[in-house]
Order: sequence, then C-alpha cells, then structure tokens
Amino acid sequence: MSGIADVERLAASLRHHGVGTVDIAFVLGSGLGAFAERIERARVIPYAEIDGMPQSKVKGHAGRLVVGELGGVRVLAQQGRVHLYEGWSVSEVTRAVRAIAQLGCRRFVLTNAAGGIRRHWRPGLLMTIRDHINMQGRTPLARSESGYARPYDDEMTAVLHEVATTRGIALDTGVYAGLLGPSYETPAEIRMLDSFGADAVGMSTVAEVLAARACGARVAGISLITNQAAGITGEPLSHAEVMAVGNAASGPFSDLLQHAAARLAS
Repeated sequence: MSGIADVERLAASLRHHGVGTVDIAFVLGSGLGAFAERIERARVIPYAEIDGMPQSKVKGHAGRLVVGELGGVRVLAQQGRVHLYEGWSVSEVTRAVRAIAQLGCRRFVLTNAAGGIRRHWRPGLLMTIRDHINMQGRTPLARSESGYARPYDDEMTAVLHEVATTRGIALDTGVYAGLLGPSYETPAEIRMLDSFGADAVGMSTVAEVLAARACGARVAGISLITNQAAGITGEPLSHAEVMAVGNAASGPFSDLLQHAAARLAS
C-alpha cells in the first residue's frame, strides 16, 4: 500500500496549488498528453513544483497536471506517470491516484499506449479495457484493502462506446496484460499472452486501477494500440513508433474524452 504519509503530503501540496475536488481525473499515457490542450480555463502545474509528486523521465510524459473544465465539469489531466520499470515502487506508482482520490475525486479514466495482440488490429485503434491480467508481480493493495474482481466500470465503458459511435471513432474492447518491462515482449511471450486471453499488452495502468478502486473510485481504461506486438509483423519495436502513433491518434482520442467527460463524471 502507498505510504499514508506520502499520499497525505502529496494531497496537501495539491491543495496548496489550488487543486480541490475534481469530478473526473484522466491519467494520460505515452504520446497521449495532447488531450489536456482541450481543457478550458486550464491551469498547468509542473510536477517539479508539487511536493511528493514522482516524475517520469520517459519521453512522451510531460510531467504536468492540468486542471480546468470540460463540458461543465471540473477535470484534472495527469500528463505522464511513473513506471515500475523505471525503478519506482508500486507505492510511488500509485501515489498520485491515491492523493487525487483523497481530495474527493471518484471517477478516473486511465489510459496507456499498448501493443496489439489481435492480428487484425492496426496501429491507431483505441480499445476500452474490459479486464486486465496483472503480470507485474506486485499489488498496490494492503491486507486491509478490498480488491475487486471486476475493476473496470461497465457504465463508464458503455458511455465511451456510445460517444465513439456518435463521433465516428473506431473503438474496440479487450483485455489488457500489464507486464513489468522495460524490455518489449518476445514473440514467445506474445503467444503465451494470446493463449491467456490478452488482446493488448503494456507496462502500466493495472496498479493504478487497483489503487483507485480501493479508494472507492470508479474506473474506465483506454489503450491506444500503437504497434502490433512482437512476432506478428516481424518488424522491430521501438518507443519512437509508440510516440508517432500516439501523436497521429491524438485527435480522435482527445475528441472521445472531450465529448465523454461530462457523462463519465455524472
């Protein structure tokens, strides 16, 4: 479990910066930070100015909080997260989610860039996460906290699909496998994940989802399929490809979240 004192210190710093209760919080994965530009009456707070806020050094994670409004609701966007593969502990990875929940937020949308395991999926596709497989070898939960067999909220997910249909945005759904990283999976590992029922694979999200649920929040998840997983195309994988596809898909991704925000928060 995240250290209580560290979470409280971060929550206190957020209050000091004027971040009160928000209706919904978005955690933006690699290459997906452009959504925050849609936020109205926005105020940007660099992580470096927030006491107790872990900062990632991974490209595509700007390291800023953006607070403002969308569709008449108060929103917060977390541009970047820290990862277990960077050497952060599971307590540190989930500290921000816990602190934001402590301020009263009860709706989260967790997003990430992921490799697609389904052979017919192409880079740029968006996928709602209906379930996950935690293969990171650790949990953020303490013995006193309750886990949830179905951590992803069906109603929030349904809203995302309804908005996607209305806006003409391609949106599928599937199971996300969270691995430790930092190396990309081998073709043999991808075949194993396929046999387990995974549709996409990445190196984040699952710990934050579990922590948010333990704090009493409802959660939806979205993966941007940035590449086909190892062994499907025979091409080498790279973070540059992740970033390029993220930038190309930022329009429909941002459009989806912008038009869903008010309904997700209600």
